[in-house]
Amino acid sequence: QVQLVESGGGLVQAGGSLRLSCAASGRSFSTGAMAWFRQAPGKEREFVSAVSSGGGNRNYADSVKGRFTISRDNAKNTVYLQMNSLNPADTAAYHCAARASPIATMGPGSYDYWGQGTQVTVSS
Repeated sequence: QVQLVESGGGLVQAGGSLRLSCAASGRSFSTGAMAWFRQAPGKEREFVSAVSSGGGNRNYADSVKGRFTISRDNAKNTVYLQMNSLNPADTAAYHCAARASPIATMGPGSYDYWGQGTQVTVSS
């Protein structure tokens, strides 16, 4: 089992930045890929970014490419999402996810463990 706890969400003005963190506990963290998804009210869960177990491969949704950066620190069992140039369309609950496979993928069904989420609200 893996437990995931997100933090770092909040209210920010358009153009601002936030850094989300996801702390993992339980089974080995460093062997599996990690990802961030988001879900806005009334919308389906949407892929944001994923990183492979070693951190060498990273995927991004087109909507966040060039603005968001995913990273991980396996020594701290933590994955991060640096979000810059935020706009109101980024408003959502952001969820961290983990999978046993080391390969980063975009499909939510590929992930075995999920955090409760942290809310990000971007005002115009």
